[in-house]
Amino acid sequence: MEVDVTIFEMGPRDGLQNESNFINTLDKIKLVNLLSTSGIRKIETASFVSSKWVPQMADGEEVMAGIQRKSGVSFTALTPNETGLERAIKAKADEIAVFGSASEGFSKANINKTIMESLQTFRPIVEAAPMPVRGYISCITDCPYDGPTNPAEVIKVAEELLDMGCYEISLGDTLGSANPDSTEKLLSALLSEFEMKDLAVHFHDTQGKAIENIGISLDFGISTFDSSIAGLGGCPYAPGAKGNVSTETVVEFLESKGLRTGVKREKIKEAAEFARSLRR
Repeated sequence: MEVDVTIFEMGPRDGLQNESNFINTLDKIKLVNLLSTSGIRKIETASFVSSKWVPQMADGEEVMAGIQRKSGVSFTALTPNETGLERAIKAKADEIAVFGSASEGFSKANINKTIMESLQTFRPIVEAAPMPVRGYISCITDCPYDGPTNPAEVIKVAEELLDMGCYEISLGDTLGSANPDSTEKLLSALLSEFEMKDLAVHFHDTQGKAIENIGISLDFGISTFDSSIAGLGGCPYAPGAKGNVSTETVVEFLESKGLRTGVKREKIKEAAEFARSLRR
């Protein structure tokens, strides 16, 4: 099916990583399988980080080994370092991602490195990866430690990530504090430097602004949107930032604009109901 926009599903990784109760590996596999039959073509399935830092993601290999691979669907993984890349290669991830920040305070809290140190860590990963690499930038408009983020800082990090070989930059509203004005200001600045195809957006719905921000992004020509089934998740290093925008809400909004998402409504509803059951 032809699509006009891409939904990048974050539920199995960003959605579940902050859950306090360990989610059974078989349940994680079931969630990914439900999502992969819904018409979604990109699913972040695992995170190859140290289990010491993110215990919920300790079973990444088992999840990747247990899922039903489906033609046309990319099963992706987050890889913070070269060890993570090795694990992702062995697990046959179709695509990987590196996770940087536009704010020094968040970078230090999240990965214990300055922005420059993090970029130096990412370069050999991106250059060595035998699969496509996506780059995330967190705190695109606001940081819990440093306050408002200057768009110039986002541009600097995006330039570095694209230069090292990332095929796309996902702009992360980590606090969920972006609003239409700050989103418009940011995208105006970024699109004076980069092409639309280089950028995706990842909004949290902490303050109920995610759909408005997605609407602004659409106006700028952005066509890839990160979301999380049933609105699962948040960031363990951004207090109060729970609540990614839900995939089902994003699909409904985009289709109300006449855009083709390729997502089957009944299938996504089934996946959302199952995702909600994992939190009980």
